[in-house]
Amino acid sequence: MTTASAPGYAFPPHPAFLGGQHGWLSAAYDPVTLPRLAATGVTRGWRCLEVGTGGGSVARWLAERVAPGGEVLATDLTPPTSPAPPGVVYLTHDIVNDPLPDGEFDLIVARLVLQHLPEREAVLARLARALAPGGWLQVDEFDVSYEPPLLAPDAAAERLYRKFLAAKAAALRAAGAHPEWGREVARAMRAAGLVEIDPRPHVELRTPESASLGLQLHHTHHLRERLLAAGMTEAELERVRALMTDPTFRACSSVLYSVQGRRAG
Repeated sequence: MTTASAPGYAFPPHPAFLGGQHGWLSAAYDPVTLPRLAATGVTRGWRCLEVGTGGGSVARWLAERVAPGGEVLATDLTPPTSPAPPGVVYLTHDIVNDPLPDGEFDLIVARLVLQHLPEREAVLARLARALAPGGWLQVDEFDVSYEPPLLAPDAAAERLYRKFLAAKAAALRAAGAHPEWGREVARAMRAAGLVEIDPRPHVELRTPESASLGLQLHHTHHLRERLLAAGMTEAELERVRALMTDPTFRACSSVLYSVQGRRAG
């Protein structure tokens, strides 16, 4: 998802990579995000905001549930160029600097967005203020501090995968991101005055068939320049790509925290 004012944002909106990025994100994490949103009771007539809509899969799902009478405002620095589906309004919007109305939305969702913003805590506070009384905020974010390989062909392959993970985390930090911020979201929601805060960690097994590992493989291309700057070589990138497609390879995912909080009403 693309919404960041920092000029060094790690995932530039390059057309050669954006489609794959959005597709893998949707395949890997809609199964976590959507049931959590459903648990808020989102229903017809609700007014919703998605920050960093990316490919728009979450906005489309929400629109089906708030119709008739509801609306989904789906914002991004580079929103989808295709026509918006019924009930969805796409808006080019910088969540750090552009206006956001207070007390407006019954439900706000931001998935894998705020960790990329140096102003993440201030943005979360803005989102909390944008909730209507009783409205829900859902923030889904990673903590990549633990995502080890579990089964690799040999010790050298295991070291290579760990080097890739470390280089990716370093690349994100160099761009102003906080790749472990998922563990801090619940605290930030409490500081913003939200109540009924409910953090849910999600961990899965990464295999060559999983969308989660497919996203990692995609990042070896999308983040190529940053990974090279972080110390990987072209030969190492080729080897780690081969490792991720080895049918015997297994790894633990990072933790995805899906955190909900509510504005007192």
